[in-house]
Amino acid sequence: MGGPVGRATEAVWVTSESGARGGKGPPLRFVKGAPAKGPLVKVELERRRQRVWGVGSSFTEASAFVLAHLPPVQRRALMERAFGEQGANFALARTMIGASDFSVRGRYSYAQKPEPKLADFSVAVDEEGFARKEHPKIADESYDLLPMIKEALGIKRGQQDSSLNIVASAWTAPPWMKDIQDWYTRPSKANKWQGSGGRLLPEHEASYADYLVKYLDAYAARGVKVWALTPVNEPNGNNGHWESMHFTPASQRDFIKRHLGPRLKASAHPETKILIYDQNRDEMRRWTDVILGDVEAARHVFGTAVHWYSSTVDVYEHDFEAVHAHYPHSQIIHTEGCIDDLGKPAPKGVSDPKRFQEKGWFANDAFWWNENATDWAYTASWAPHPERHPIYTPVHRYARDIIVGTNHWLSGWIDWNLVLDRNGGPNHVGNFCGAPIMIDVDSGQIHYTPVFHVLSQFSRTIRPGDQALLTRTELGQLGSDVLHACATVNPKGLLSVQLLNTTKRPIELQLQVGEELAILELPANALQTVQLRLP
Repeated sequence: MGGPVGRATEAVWVTSESGARGGKGPPLRFVKGAPAKGPLVKVELERRRQRVWGVGSSFTEASAFVLAHLPPVQRRALMERAFGEQGANFALARTMIGASDFSVRGRYSYAQKPEPKLADFSVAVDEEGFARKEHPKIADESYDLLPMIKEALGIKRGQQDSSLNIVASAWTAPPWMKDIQDWYTRPSKANKWQGSGGRLLPEHEASYADYLVKYLDAYAARGVKVWALTPVNEPNGNNGHWESMHFTPASQRDFIKRHLGPRLKASAHPETKILIYDQNRDEMRRWTDVILGDVEAARHVFGTAVHWYSSTVDVYEHDFEAVHAHYPHSQIIHTEGCIDDLGKPAPKGVSDPKRFQEKGWFANDAFWWNENATDWAYTASWAPHPERHPIYTPVHRYARDIIVGTNHWLSGWIDWNLVLDRNGGPNHVGNFCGAPIMIDVDSGQIHYTPVFHVLSQFSRTIRPGDQALLTRTELGQLGSDVLHACATVNPKGLLSVQLLNTTKRPIELQLQVGEELAILELPANALQTVQLRLP
């Protein structure tokens, strides 16, 4: 397939620190020619790679609680901006099965009584709403997690592009199924990082598989089809700081092949996919080798779910390549990432500490475009490999992760909470985090952060069914983290090239597509998407 001859771009989209928010930039024209020296991004049209599932965010009880503070008309407008065709049009989403740290109170499941047949199973907690007598500023007492999901699906239902695939993850089994008989055990005073989530008791493995399938049944009965699930969120645990449950690679392998896989196949939802692992990328190779290396377990598994918290700068593309090389038919999907540890004082090294202290992150776009974000490594002396956790720019972390991941076999990318309050909550254990949309529930002010605009641009231009293309970047004299690029093409031949400039100055570069070249100026501190119709 050759490149276009003197063809103009279909569209150029830009989101930048200077104020562009996914708007159109000036068109480019491609002409035949050989590249000169200097920065070059080369899209190899014949080197097609993985199909992708798109980009999205997550439904949590915390998000639903914050949205319940908005009048329904205003809330609907926000949801349209996130899921509507004229908005971000998010195509992937994640949700929680039972309680997580991003619950208002936490410590609940769908089967509270210790009864292996799950006779009292109910998802009513996800649709009971929030009482105004307890939360006086609630505008809609009926709004909750399930209504939030159904509102998004209702928006999608009227669209030509109605894709919304939901991944569901449990943070824990009901406590009576676990060895600790509790949601989690907190760290001790002597060692504040040695709590536990406990382990699933062997005699309750079948009941836990049934619990997950009953969740699928209950949600389907309410019009919500779950596309994929993971056996548990973060099976390596979180040191007992909130709801969790441990698996080892071997115990998750055996649970899938003996219980969850067969039970799912025999259920009304055999098409629901299983994603393994669901934690940080630094251990994904160990988990995939044990589970995908087992033929019987692997036949039940669609792919591997990963998070980004093992480093603020490393995408772990070498691990992606290794996993793909060993298991080329298995998908890799990023199921959780956010700006964590909000609410701490500005550490040494922030780009503008005075402004940070005065304004923080809420309604302050500058926070998101500059090196202001911290990480648990700054407040925990125990943190392993602190060199992997330097202070960072939130927008760069998101855009770099999606671009580099797409270049290395990542087939989908999901942000964590879609909406949080201005403090990064509610979170029943104080684990405050950033979100694409943050709302002051007292004043009603809505802040669509730069992360929202960047995710929106990615989502609108990387759609389900698109295929990644091998993209090579020659940096010339530029630093290794200055310029990042990837490309995808849809079934109708619309090419989308994503370009990230992490510096405070524009970059002139050449973009080569097939046999054609265009010279463009990539704006300072910006994500630019070039779309071109291939013949």
